[in-house]
Amino acid sequence: MRNSFWQKSSYSGANSDCVEVRTVDGIVELRESDEGDVIVRTTRLKFATFLQGAKAGEFDHLTTTP
Repeated sequence: MRNSFWQKSSYSGANSDCVEVRTVDGIVELRESDEGDVIVRTTRLKFATFLQGAKAGEFDHLTTTP
């Protein structure tokens, strides 16, 4: 079963520079809304683990400038 509906975060508002996500045949796909031809694919478990890490601040050091 395919589900091709791209969803973006409600935090994005009307901006076009956001990450969108969808599931296709049980695989999670991510893309930048302004670079729609580049799609990253992963499993639901790996995506859930990534989200947990992001919420816990595991990647915060990547967003700060030295």
